[in-house]
Amino acid sequence: MKKQTNILFYILSIYVILQFLWWGFHLIQLSRESAENESMIFRKTLMIVGEGSVFLLLLVFGLFKISSSIRKELTFSQRKSNFLLSVTHELKTPIASTKLYLQTLMRRELPNEKKEDLLAKALEENERLELLIDNILNASRLDNRALTPIKTEINFNELSNQVMERFKKRYQNLKIVAKNEESVLVSADEFMLETILTNLIENAVKYAGIDSEITLFSKRINQQIHFGVEDLGPGITDEEKESIFTKFYRSGNEETRQTKGSGLGLYIVSEFVHLHQGKIICKNNSPKGCIFEVTLPL
Repeated sequence: MKKQTNILFYILSIYVILQFLWWGFHLIQLSRESAENESMIFRKTLMIVGEGSVFLLLLVFGLFKISSSIRKELTFSQRKSNFLLSVTHELKTPIASTKLYLQTLMRRELPNEKKEDLLAKALEENERLELLIDNILNASRLDNRALTPIKTEINFNELSNQVMERFKKRYQNLKIVAKNEESVLVSADEFMLETILTNLIENAVKYAGIDSEITLFSKRINQQIHFGVEDLGPGITDEEKESIFTKFYRSGNEETRQTKGSGLGLYIVSEFVHLHQGKIICKNNSPKGCIFEVTLPL
């Protein structure tokens, strides 16, 4: 259907332009037939060509903008379709896993160590489900402009350590270290700041893996705090860096992709940062991976 729409658009565009040129040709012919002298023919020809050229430029510009809009809409529609496929899988997986763990606990006599392991895994799946639902709700609130930062004084080091500890409990083999230069008080919305840190770390875990080292860093420069997450994953191409903060954006084919996610995490991070009049950039890490760095005013 999308391909047919594109073909129809280009056919109609070509038809309109050809009709315009044919109309201009006939007007010039008519002017020549009705003109009394060569001077009149020349003036009318210039008038027709001038007005026709302006009209043609406006027409081509309009067609270009419409074509660009259609391409963007089709791309966004495809991303929404991928999002639905992804969310369907992402919702079913933790629910099914939690159900299996609980059924195992109910039906079998297990040693305490095994019971604790199953309960920990069930909680891990529940936190994964909770994060996904939170991201969906946050994205909806952002679309409806229903979120406004409620700023308080926050000790960034304390908050980042709390988030890190939560991830260490969730992923017992996760190698995550902090490189914080000093304790900094930030005027920010605590919920949004925590969500920014959570989604950045979750993104690093997703692509770099729990066996790869992840670094959470922060430093104060003048009246700003610079913080972010470094990973040693596959990295992000320069072409993709322009799109990664777009809603629903995920690289690759949704049906064959191995990496989990909904395409909302980095979009929410970017929007929350902008609500704080800050900025976020993605840089290459050395020797591999990437760095997401956030800058917020203090």
